[in-house]
Amino acid sequence: MVQGRAANRKVALTAAGAALGMLGLGFASVPLYRIFCQVTGYGGTTQRADEAKAATIRDSGHTMSIRFDANVERNMPWQFKPLQRTDTVSIGARDMALFWAKNTSDKTITGTASFNVEPEQAARYFNKIQCFCFTAQTLKPGEEVRMPVLYYVDPAILDDPDNKDVQQITLSYTFHVTAIGDAKTLDQAPTGG
Repeated sequence: MVQGRAANRKVALTAAGAALGMLGLGFASVPLYRIFCQVTGYGGTTQRADEAKAATIRDSGHTMSIRFDANVERNMPWQFKPLQRTDTVSIGARDMALFWAKNTSDKTITGTASFNVEPEQAARYFNKIQCFCFTAQTLKPGEEVRMPVLYYVDPAILDDPDNKDVQQITLSYTFHVTAIGDAKTLDQAPTGG
């Protein structure tokens, strides 16, 4: 009887340990997945580069077309567009794209932009130095703003057999409402949508 209780206690402790471990992995999975995507470019996630790193990258002499795409989620009362739809850039050279947004509502709206790069295998070579997507953007009623993106395409893309046929990279943004209200009392935006 004592051996049975000890065995049951061991099984219960093992099961509880496994459950706690799975719970911990559940909480850690989102940040771990985000890190994985940023490192590998998986899922169209671009790389972030600081000015110091960008300064070490040299112009390759090869060019590539970059296409810019802008969207807003269904319940966001903003107009949002790139000021230039496509640009031919020198691979390795820093370049800048400008986007324009306008709040068409009668309320202050705060939004954040999610982004994606296509084709996915090119995302690991698309490096953003400065981007409006790194911070929330707040626009008062009728306010409009120009937002820059400083970026470069890593010349290592030229040596990647998976990207040998890539002639154009698309950088796509979608703005999502994060808060609605005046600047002093912003309400959280409704979820879903």
